[in-house]
Amino acid sequence: MNTENKVISEKLAQSEPFVCQVVGYKNSGKTTLVCSLVEKLNEQGYQVAVIKHDAHDFEMDQPGTDSYRHRAAGASAIALVSSRKTAVIREEEIALDELVMGFSEYDMVLVEGFKQERYPKLVMIRTAEDRELISSLASVIGVVTWLPVEETLAGLDVNTAGKLAVFGKDDVEQIADWIQKHR
Repeated sequence: MNTENKVISEKLAQSEPFVCQVVGYKNSGKTTLVCSLVEKLNEQGYQVAVIKHDAHDFEMDQPGTDSYRHRAAGASAIALVSSRKTAVIREEEIALDELVMGFSEYDMVLVEGFKQERYPKLVMIRTAEDRELISSLASVIGVVTWLPVEETLAGLDVNTAGKLAVFGKDDVEQIADWIQKHR
């Protein structure tokens, strides 16, 4: 099998993209990290999709647009399609698993938020109080911290601390390399 066919075969064997969540409290640096990782992973040839959880009720549509009028008239869902972009707006929350499967053609999906979901997580730690997230969430595989490493890991049991990858908040290149190795 030639190299090109092997790559295609490996892609087809992947039933879903690698998913990594970035979670943390408000203003912990989640969006900054996700954007930096997308840039770095794109530079390395990966196609990356992003799913962001919004705890507030966001509004994508603007008054005066046709799509706004469609929704105001009672459409349960609308799709906006141009030669370069597609957007779908549904009047419902969609499960993360379903959203991930919608991005099956991408190499990776970075998920910002959705703390209670099952995917591997990087936890953002900005303050000592944030450390409780490390032990309270499932599937934590790494920590991205604003604090000194010793302070970040203080109080964790040795077994938990020993299994975590720990990065400084500005270690984007190392985090991107680590994600690639764990996908």
